[in-house]
Amino acid sequence: MEFRILAPTGALGAGFDAEAFRRGVAARPHVIACDAGSTDSGPAALGSGTPKLSDQAVTRDLRLLLRARDELGVPLIIGSCGTSGRDVGVDRVAALVRGIAEAENLHFTMGLIYSDQPAARLEALYDAGRIAPLPHAPDIDRELFARSHTVAMMGTEPIEEALRSGCDVVLTGRASDTALFAAVPHMRGADPGLTWHMAKTIECGAACAVPPSANGLLVHLRDDHFDVTTLAEDSRLTPRSVAAHTLYENADPFRVVEPSGILDTTDATYEAVDERTVRVRGARFMPADDYTNKLEGAQLVGHQTVIVGGVRDQVVIRQLPDLVPFAKKYFADKILDVFGGDVDPADVDIDFRLYGDGAVLAAAEPEPLRPRELGVLITVTAPDQATAHAVATFVAQASSHLPIPEYDGLVSTLAYPFSPPEADRGPLYRFTLNHVVTGVTPTELFRTVTEEV
Repeated sequence: MEFRILAPTGALGAGFDAEAFRRGVAARPHVIACDAGSTDSGPAALGSGTPKLSDQAVTRDLRLLLRARDELGVPLIIGSCGTSGRDVGVDRVAALVRGIAEAENLHFTMGLIYSDQPAARLEALYDAGRIAPLPHAPDIDRELFARSHTVAMMGTEPIEEALRSGCDVVLTGRASDTALFAAVPHMRGADPGLTWHMAKTIECGAACAVPPSANGLLVHLRDDHFDVTTLAEDSRLTPRSVAAHTLYENADPFRVVEPSGILDTTDATYEAVDERTVRVRGARFMPADDYTNKLEGAQLVGHQTVIVGGVRDQVVIRQLPDLVPFAKKYFADKILDVFGGDVDPADVDIDFRLYGDGAVLAAAEPEPLRPRELGVLITVTAPDQATAHAVATFVAQASSHLPIPEYDGLVSTLAYPFSPPEADRGPLYRFTLNHVVTGVTPTELFRTVTEEV
């Protein structure tokens, strides 16, 4: 028994090499699958419903995938549509698919699997004690669900159901990245350990290649091993690069948790077949006693205006860590003076990040830094954009002339590369959930719509 699975890229819209993709198509895969979403770039896509990548970029990739699907007559599975997997993301990608099909005269059955979770359903699950926190999850209450936009992450089962019903193209809401690639071999009885390990290996396309890229991988999944091959001419795979990918987005290098169980790669082996192919054996899959679906939520927390500046004067650089707390106190008093009782200073956050002096690691810096230059990022967050912008205007003005004790007279402390320096960044979102729903059947949180295209 052999299954050939083509992963053309790690992210729909990232842009893959067409010639490399054709090499994968020439191998006559049994399924083409591609991820289109992630929480990697933060909560904005989930909170706003706006995808990270443009419709133009997604359309370019989709056109190649739909043409290949039509040529091969195999399923095409796209997961976590619209970056977040929200219903609006599924509908957005579906509209692009319909437009391509009309232009290319393509005909197929399309399944749309939706993963948005209504607040009333989540409140009932919460009341029943069926929403459990994952490690380091925030505390929640039942009122959160009305303020948050929430999706559930599906496993293979809703996808398999759509395929069994005759769907040629399956567009999913939020899905486990691995489920997209595991669905077809799983429903056809392939070894579950090898299936899930294969899926984990190729979920991000050629991200596990040397060098990593947005291009694709091809897998030959057999009874006791799978071979994974990179498709781009200028890339290769090594046992180390393939093995290392089990740690990507995963706290444990050997155990990967899925809705239906745990992939255990402790005893897996990795063998170079040639410079572009690695053979993998030995993983096993341990079914869970209780099926779970992960919940992801995001909510609006304010609006933001940003100011970017820089400084090279060493006297100013030495003084800034002491000046910033002074400036924040000044700005709080200024808010009261300008807005009176209309704006509470406690509702406005003014943050200074000193790039080149611990802006990323902050107190965890292993040794003191002695920067020649500093980049200064100032963010002003307020309940509405107008307030954020208004506060930012006097923050920018005052920050460009902070008082330096070692200098007499007026000093220019920050240089701004833009005029005006204030840039409205728009709505700000935060993640609200890192939890799972327990005691569910694999498909009950999802709904599927089928149409002829």
